[in-house]
Amino acid sequence: MKFEFKDCIGSRLRQLSRIVDNEFRSHLSDFDITENQMTILFALSKLDRVEQGVIGQVLSLERSTVSRNIKMLNVKGYIDRSSDYRPILTLSMEGKTLVNKLVPIWEEIMSELTQKLGDDGITHLKELEQKLK
Repeated sequence: MKFEFKDCIGSRLRQLSRIVDNEFRSHLSDFDITENQMTILFALSKLDRVEQGVIGQVLSLERSTVSRNIKMLNVKGYIDRSSDYRPILTLSMEGKTLVNKLVPIWEEIMSELTQKLGDDGITHLKELEQKLK
């Protein structure tokens, strides 16, 4: 079967990811954090105390991505990280405050994206994810 480079599934999925990332980036610029960092903060708000490695498993993030983002969030004072061999992470008070500020922004982004995709788009997105798993 012959394919055109413009039809590359990986490229098209990465393009969609960049579009969504840009939407998040524009809303998060005032907070000086990335979407991955926000996701880690949200996960910590639900998990409370958790080993650093579990974050990567829960969020399907590479170990290096988790480590790099945890380090930045720790430097910014949003998380506390134990010095154990397998570090335990918790949200700091500053992190909890930031999460409370970010939740309404996340909900706004989700509303905008959901409106753009519509019910059919959301359904197809879920189906695509299931097919590729």
